[in-house]
Amino acid sequence: MAKPEIVFLCRECGGESLRWAGRCPHCGEWNTLEEYKPGPRRAGRRSSLKAGTERSLAVPVPVTEVDLGAFERRPLEWDEVNRVLGGGVVPGSLLLLGGEPGIGKSTLLMHLASQVAKTGSTVLYSSGEESAQQVSLRARRLGVALPDLLLLAETDLEAIVDSIAHTKPALAVVDSIQTVQDPGIEGAPGSVVQVREAAGRLLRVAKDTGIPIVLVGHVTKEGAIAGPRLLEHMVDTVLYLEGDRGNDFRILRAQKNRFGSTDEIGIFAMGESGFHEVPDPSAHLLSDVGAVPGTAVVAAMEGSRPLLLEIQSLVSYTQFPMPRRAATGLDVNRVHMIVAVLEKRARLALAKMDVLVNVAGGVRVQETAADLGLALAIAGSLRDRALPADTVCLGEVGLAGEVRRVSRLERRLQEAARRGFRHAIVPPGGAVPAWAVGMKGSEVKDLAQAVEVAFGPGLQAAG
Repeated sequence: MAKPEIVFLCRECGGESLRWAGRCPHCGEWNTLEEYKPGPRRAGRRSSLKAGTERSLAVPVPVTEVDLGAFERRPLEWDEVNRVLGGGVVPGSLLLLGGEPGIGKSTLLMHLASQVAKTGSTVLYSSGEESAQQVSLRARRLGVALPDLLLLAETDLEAIVDSIAHTKPALAVVDSIQTVQDPGIEGAPGSVVQVREAAGRLLRVAKDTGIPIVLVGHVTKEGAIAGPRLLEHMVDTVLYLEGDRGNDFRILRAQKNRFGSTDEIGIFAMGESGFHEVPDPSAHLLSDVGAVPGTAVVAAMEGSRPLLLEIQSLVSYTQFPMPRRAATGLDVNRVHMIVAVLEKRARLALAKMDVLVNVAGGVRVQETAADLGLALAIAGSLRDRALPADTVCLGEVGLAGEVRRVSRLERRLQEAARRGFRHAIVPPGGAVPAWAVGMKGSEVKDLAQAVEVAFGPGLQAAG
């Protein structure tokens, strides 16, 4: 049966349908099917299973006999990036870096490209959004302009592939994948078919040549990388650069990593000369912490590294029938749960109160170990009482009001003791280790007891 002249592609998942429908049959998203006229197929490798044809075949080999040869990671100058990647860049890997506009994706990659070029290796930086003069101007402003850093202002896919084949760089950067276009395929740059074909072609180039290629991806208003979801499945590593543009801190997080952990993060600070590493983020995030009502310090684990973070809360009376609950850096659904538990189990009157929560420094907390600190910050703001400045809170809060033990408690307490904290409010069984000289631990079994230990008796009655 002849292939139809018109098909419909889903811009979310890249799925193909023979007819238009309001809902994609592959991923279930609504209003995502777009009309596409496929061009003639390119000549490719054909199966030898037909008609007894013979051709050279790739011979399977045992996994234990694969010759790794010089297949080694290339460590970068910044340990924060190596931490996220799992030790360095893997040869032949395809990486995707996403982030909001203006967050610093191109600046970060310019730094990393210069670090590779410093070793005497060639780096190809292809930009489809800026001219070579604009990229050069940014490189000079950052102080990373090097002769081995080659610039290419091009959007044509074939020209980019030819440049990679000609220069044979140690690292190639394509900024961005949404601007790359294959003239032989119908569709505007950034369309589903163009992004899919460009990424697939660059993936084959990376695997065939052993050259690692980094793609820059735009993000949608929901925070996901623009283009078909297939793009994230094709690449080896998906990185997100996060942060508040009004704040100097940036966090590099791996959402997918075939060659390392997805739990690690790298923390950077943005200055006039670009990025620089923040090896001790707790010292920067807690530099201005004091005994202020509505604040609490928690120790959150990001991968294998504990971070001391300040949770801020503002509780105020509202005359509107629906109190507002807002959170920055925390899951707002978690905030709703903690507010309900405080009112039910700790008898704090929050039904007519607006509750606003923020994590200082633009950091996002994704684990439940911050529950106790969040609850005490809200309770302290309600009654205008402050936790001592040298107190750290650790524990997960359940719906029954119980305080549960968290993982790697000793490692968290070690970081708190190193930063000078002398009191820890912890769940049962979370005794402070003997090596934490000068630190006192208060074990609490439920939220009501935690409020009493933190602020003294009478807070529930006053609430």
